[in-house]
Order: sequence, then structure tokens, then C-alpha cells
Amino acid sequence: MQFRKDINGLRAIAVIAVVLFHFNASWMPGGFAGVDVFFVISGFLMTRIIFGGIEQENFSLLKFYVARANRIIPALAALCLVLLIFGWFYLTPLDYKILGKHAGSSMVFLSNIISWQDSGYFDVTSKEKWLLHTWSLSAEWQFYIIYPLVLFAMQKFISIKTMKATILFGTAIGFIFCIIATYKWPDASYYLLPTRAWEMMFGGVAYLYPFTLQDKRKKLVERVGLIFIMSSYLLISKGTPWPGYLAIFPVLGTFLVIQAQRKDSLITNNVIFQKLGSWSYSIYLWHWPLVVAIYYFSLNEVFIYIGIALSLLLGFLSNKYIENIKFRNNFNDEFSYLKCKPIYMSLIIGLLGFFTYILQGIDTRFDVNSEFKVIKKELLMPLRGNGYCFYYFGDDTIADEKIGANCYLGIQGKTSNTLLFGDSYAGHYDPFFDDVFKANNASFQSIVTSWCNASFTDNFVPSKTHAAYKQCLMNRKYLKDNIHKYKNIILAGSWDSVLGKGFFKDIEQVIDKSAKLGINVFIMAAPYRYQKNPLKEFYESIYLGDSFDINTMVGNDILMTKANLLLKKLSEKYVNVYFIDRSLLYETKNTFDVNGMTVPYSLDGAHISILGSKYSAKYFMGQDKYNEIMSKFNFD
Repeated sequence: MQFRKDINGLRAIAVIAVVLFHFNASWMPGGFAGVDVFFVISGFLMTRIIFGGIEQENFSLLKFYVARANRIIPALAALCLVLLIFGWFYLTPLDYKILGKHAGSSMVFLSNIISWQDSGYFDVTSKEKWLLHTWSLSAEWQFYIIYPLVLFAMQKFISIKTMKATILFGTAIGFIFCIIATYKWPDASYYLLPTRAWEMMFGGVAYLYPFTLQDKRKKLVERVGLIFIMSSYLLISKGTPWPGYLAIFPVLGTFLVIQAQRKDSLITNNVIFQKLGSWSYSIYLWHWPLVVAIYYFSLNEVFIYIGIALSLLLGFLSNKYIENIKFRNNFNDEFSYLKCKPIYMSLIIGLLGFFTYILQGIDTRFDVNSEFKVIKKELLMPLRGNGYCFYYFGDDTIADEKIGANCYLGIQGKTSNTLLFGDSYAGHYDPFFDDVFKANNASFQSIVTSWCNASFTDNFVPSKTHAAYKQCLMNRKYLKDNIHKYKNIILAGSWDSVLGKGFFKDIEQVIDKSAKLGINVFIMAAPYRYQKNPLKEFYESIYLGDSFDINTMVGNDILMTKANLLLKKLSEKYVNVYFIDRSLLYETKNTFDVNGMTVPYSLDGAHISILGSKYSAKYFMGQDKYNEIMSKFNFD
């Protein structure tokens, strides 16, 4: 088949956008739409291969899969192997474990599913995931598996003309589904094939229904397409629900450029874009780990430019010495296809990744003291599974009114008239109040669920499609129906999120009603919020011998400080509402000392760990105001 230089130039336009966006989003805020351009190109090329084979009656599924494996796996395997070797020396067990999971899932082309599952409440920042970008390869590969199977089956029962019409219809239905799903299930829609398949099928439509254009019209169509693509790069941003209806712009733009078929276009067919287009797959593979490295090792802005240059260099080297290896493509029979070498690359690197994950990042690589091993067990979020009440909504959690409200801490079996209510920022205070209430021979009820700040409304910080929303409504109904039964209520939450969403009046309403009912209300200040996770820095100081100074870490605390201050002022309006300030909860330096180790309270840059919560309680009980505050509780 004839090499399409215009399509090769489109690859360059796509990869430039993605690279610029990842290294500095302000340069090209919608650059992530370059992935959508890649999807359309893939759909066009795959449809051309498949229909070409079907029409000539010589299409082979096995040959098709082997050709895709030869094209995609070797460069990806090389990247994963390099990262696993690098991680052995430079990553802590926790980070190495995550890398292992992502390397293994990438090599079996399931990383989009893993990325979706990992996009939960306590997900690490995207810039700490070395192989996050492979989600798009997995989505493509899944399309490569399903699409030819469906077409191969269809051609046995219907005509080519009907098959073409079916693909056109399926593309339209897929786009409509994508629009609906993006708003109902935003995380799943971004990563999973069902909402991305229409983009690849749109590329197929470009092959099946080619335009017949005069040269002047070709130029116009190409320009309109490029305007659509560039507009999406510059006018959308990472805050845009994606892929929603706006995804039609890069997709339609790519469709039009392909249809224009301008072989002599100065834009797509120039020396630079042709080279970048040829290297685009490898550039895409290598650029993201360099972005992560800059963030992970806190390198300065100069390294952004070095990273871009290295992306091009590594892309060139990978293309020349790995992608251009001519692996065997034709085999005599079905069993001889087992000689396909990339399959074994995928298997070996995938197993290395999965073993790294299963072995918990192989912490035996490091010789650490026994004291650290002990405290590490409590550097976790307090959950139902480790003895506390926070009802975290993961994939398997089921909303249940009784389960959500039926958890007590402090002195077990003692009648409780105190309620701790809120989201995970209330949940991380479970160990704190467990210790404080035991010291006061009392118990408390804890109703704490992901994202569920105190409110009598249905306002919800994330999307209402979030799994925790149903449970949150149950929790709030329980609060509204039973609030009068309590003598003390403790409120805690992600106050900056509530303030940022405009839901602060919900908190004020709960406080006002509680106070007027004569209930003692205690508002917990939310902890300091960081841009990066101090606990990771602490781990690196233990495992890698790096220095750890939390004072050098950049904060992201402006909105949280504002929200805490608003709540403090609000509490002063009532005689029975008390604000427990950070100064009473945490040492000034935001760390505490354990057996000669300086440990951060923070678990993830925002929440505090079980151990941090306990040491916060210890610090609180040593304050001069402790007895005064506890005297405000009515335990009778």
C-alpha cells in the first residue's frame, strides 16, 4: 500500500501537541487531544489493512495480529525493561511496586483498565506514574483485537456495502454514547475502549467513504481540518470533560486532513514533520517517563527543555534500532506463529512487572532498621479493614445505610453520645479520637465516607456518578434524622474542596442547626496541604539515603488556610461551637519524632496517616488547652 506522507505529518502534529502539553500544559492546554488524532489515524490504517485483505480474500487474522505485535511490542518492551532496571536502583519499594504493576499491565495491554481503577480517591498524582501514557496503547490494542474479529465475522453474512454502512452507523452511535458516558462516568470514559472506539472507527469511515476532490478543494479541506485540530489544542484544557462532544473537533479535523490526501502539502509533507512522524511512536513512549523524572526528582525548569530534547533523541534511537528491526511476519501454519518473538518479549517483561508488584516492590533490596519496619505498618489510611471506621469507596464497596452508620471507637461497649461526621478528612481523625476518647473513658460514633462532607443537601464535590454518592446521601439522611440525639458533634472535612465548589453554606447550615439544638460542635482544622507527598520524601530518605526536610517542600495550602480561617470565625458566633486549630493538633514543623526518625504527619500530601493521627492525639493531649476543650464535651 502507498505510504501516506500526509498521515505521517499528522502523526508529527499529534506527538508535538502531546509532548508540549505534558512538559508544560500552559504551552498547549489541549495538547492531550493529540491522542485522539492518533486514534483516528490508527482506525484509518487498520481499516485499510483489514478491508484490503477482505476484498482480496486473503485477510489473515493471525498475520494481522503478528504485524501489530511486531510494530508495537519491541519498543514498548524496551522502555518497560529500562524503567524496571532504573527503578531497581532509584525507586522506593512502594513506587517500584506501582511501576511493576504498570509495566506488567502495559505489556499485556490492560494498562488503560489499571489506570481507570487507579484513578480513585487516594490515587497518586499522575506525574508519579512512569507508564501512565501506555493507557492509549492498550486501548488501541484492544481495538486491534476486537475490530478485525467483528469485521471478519460480518463479511461471512453480509455484503461489503452493508459492512461499510454498519461501521458508519456504529461510529455515530459510539459518539452519542461517548457524550453521555463522559458526563456519567468521567474516569472510565477517559481510559476505556467503549468511549474511544468511535474515534478509531471514524478513521475507518475516512477509508471506506473517501472524498473525491479537486486540488483546490483539497487544500481548503486540509486547512479546515488543521484549524479544527489546532483549535482543540489551544482552546480546550485538562478541565474539559473528555472525550465528550468537543472531541469531535480533533477527530473531525483529522478525518478531513486524511480525506484531503494532499501529498505535496507544505504543512504535513516537510522534512521536519516527516522525521518526527516516523519517530512519533517512540517519542510518545519515551517522553512521559522524562516528564515524570522531572517531577519525581524535583528538577528545575531547565530540565523541561532537556527533557524535550531527550524525547526526540530517544525517539530517534528507538525508531532506528528497535522499531526498524524486521521481525518475521509470515508463518507456514498456526503453530509456527508461536515463533513470533515479540510475544515472548511481552510475556517476559510482563512477568517481571507482575512479580515486582506481587513482591511488594522487592523491599529486600534495602537494609532498613527494625524500628522503621514497625512504624511503616501504620503509615496508612485508617480504614474499615485495619480497625477504624472510614468507609472508603473502592471498586467493590456497596452503599449500605446500616454499615455506614454502625461503627464505634473509643471505649468499646460504652454508650456514645458523640458523632464524628464527614469525608476522608474526618476519617483520618479516627485514630486521633480513638486515643483521646479512650483517655477520657468515652466512646464515639464515626460516620465517615469518601467525599461526604457534612450537609443536609445533595451537593457533592466530585461527580454525582461517583460510587460514594449513594452512601453519602444515606449518611446525610441519617445525620438529618438523628442529629437531635447527640450531645456532641465533631465535624471535619476537606474544607478547601467544599469552599472551592461553593458548598460552604452547607457546612454553615449544619453548624447552625446543631448549635441551636444545644449540641456541642467541634470543628477540626484540616491539615496542611502540599504539592507533593512528604511521606514519599521520607521513604526516600530511609531507603535511598536522601535528605528529608519538609520545610523545603512547596505547599498548596492557600485555599485550605482560607477555609480553616472562615470556620474559626464562624465558631466565634456561637457559645457552643469550638474550632480546634492546627496549632493544637500538629507540631509547627508538621513532623514528629519516632525512635530518632523525623516522620511527616502527612500520608499523601493531604490526609494524615494512622501513625500521624495518633501522634497528633499525643501532641493535642499535651497542650495547655486540652483539658479546657475536653471539658466542653458532654459525656453524660
